[in-house]
Amino acid sequence: MSADHTPPNDQAGPADGNPSRTETGTDTELIRFDSVTKRFGTHTVLDSLDMTVYSGKHVTLIGPSGSGKTTILRLLMTLLKPDEGTIKVGPHFLTHEEKAGKLVPAGEKHIREVRKNIGMVFQQFNLFPNMKVLRNITEAPVHVLGLDKDAAEERARELLDLVGLTEHLDKYPTQLSGGQQQRVAIARALAMRPQVLLLDEVTSALDPELVAGVLDVLRDIAHTTDITMLCVTHEMNFARDISDCVMMFDSGRVIEFGPPEQIFSEPEHERTREFLSAVL
Repeated sequence: MSADHTPPNDQAGPADGNPSRTETGTDTELIRFDSVTKRFGTHTVLDSLDMTVYSGKHVTLIGPSGSGKTTILRLLMTLLKPDEGTIKVGPHFLTHEEKAGKLVPAGEKHIREVRKNIGMVFQQFNLFPNMKVLRNITEAPVHVLGLDKDAAEERARELLDLVGLTEHLDKYPTQLSGGQQQRVAIARALAMRPQVLLLDEVTSALDPELVAGVLDVLRDIAHTTDITMLCVTHEMNFARDISDCVMMFDSGRVIEFGPPEQIFSEPEHERTREFLSAVL
């Protein structure tokens, strides 16, 4: 199992309401949310969330808009900070650090170091319009990781081959289709060699005929690399194909989770059944 969550007592989960974090034996925790709450004003977007993602696993978050899925990714990117609770990436707290045996808010240097382990692909491509494709991919490895320019370019060319865009390395983003731009964004995220790749509705801004190409690239990455993936998507067939675990969110809580064949074929929670009947 790639992700754990302790559901409220009145919601779906194991009989004791507390799934074991050790049932997979040798799995290594990569991401851990402990009692994380996030509010916007009086609206609670995440409600005391406990969640674990194991190294090398692919976890997909599904649920209606506004249920808290994208907030999880934005918290991991430190675009948002939790109001309560803690987040760990590997052995390190993300927005906290330990000093004199106490947890205190982390400084920016600490946050940057931990965040290096995380790459994210957004709904919008967010490419640098004034830079050609190759430099879009090498800019961060050179200036953030301190990678030699030649080494960064070699890595970029390998990634462009992976996403099928080798012949476009000298083009500007505006010369590419939306699907091609999103594939460049995927290559750019992977260029930082992150431990975990966050995917936030990466096909939602694409024309329908371009969606399949991007999803095929992500399937290849999921099936041929050991990178951990945390994905928010409404592409249910894609989620079924690549996921080790699917988590159903509603009103800031995980109400059901399990392997894709269970969630999509025999969901236990009525809200999950309602949601899937609307999107499948």
